[in-house]
Amino acid sequence: MANEAYGSGLNLDAMVVPVQAATVFAAQEASLYLPGALVPMVDVPAGSASAQVAVMGSVAAQTITSEASEGVDFDAKLPTDTKKTIALDLIAARTVLRDLGGIDVENMSRIMGNAIATAVDTAVSAEMANLTQQEITDANLLHEFYEAVGAIRNAGEGGQLNAVISAAAYHEFMQHIGSSAFAAADVQNAAMRTGQIGTIAGVPCYVSSYLNDTNTGVTGTKAAIFSADALRGATQGGVKVEIERRAAAVGSDVISSIAFGVDTLDATRGILLKDAA
Repeated sequence: MANEAYGSGLNLDAMVVPVQAATVFAAQEASLYLPGALVPMVDVPAGSASAQVAVMGSVAAQTITSEASEGVDFDAKLPTDTKKTIALDLIAARTVLRDLGGIDVENMSRIMGNAIATAVDTAVSAEMANLTQQEITDANLLHEFYEAVGAIRNAGEGGQLNAVISAAAYHEFMQHIGSSAFAAADVQNAAMRTGQIGTIAGVPCYVSSYLNDTNTGVTGTKAAIFSADALRGATQGGVKVEIERRAAAVGSDVISSIAFGVDTLDATRGILLKDAA
């Protein structure tokens, strides 16, 4: 098979050392979204390549003060229903390690696994471009944050909200939290002590390097605030990391993969904060 890049002690000499210490790989982080805490994940059974998610409309409850007519039921209401079909994509990363040099395949499997986390977080970040977009016109980014939370609540969302802050906008949030407006406040003390933005207006905040202009396609992306019903992800079998002997290469295949998809359910239940054009 032509043009396959096989790794060995010949071209990965940095990994061939007498004793290799634990390594931190740059630009990698555990996925924010795969655990399902921020974006719920639907488990797709074997035999299907997509998930069908029901989006149900609301109905108005009736107040009954008297019997309208003997033996007659009060009016029945049927909610409207639409469906979102989330197609799964197969995301995979592969490398081949030759036996020469005895490179630990477990270290390489970690790199391949991180590649999957990167691909998933990138896909979810791209989908956030479909949330309601709010332009930032106030010099105080937190004022816009509060306004976005109010807009989502005004749209009828009463559940838990989460926020993902762009790594590029992190310093702006921390500057405002560190200002006199938050002097001696618990959130300021915690943020200055731990470096974490924490919870603002009841919304837990996370930071991601994948929420950026490139992935969303939206210039000036700052943050996304959303509820669990704004987006939905789908997976089949979770992340797989496999190591397989490859005799023809005199080494081993290291492959990580996941069947994954994500879609927007209700754009009004989330807001993407961006700089004004």
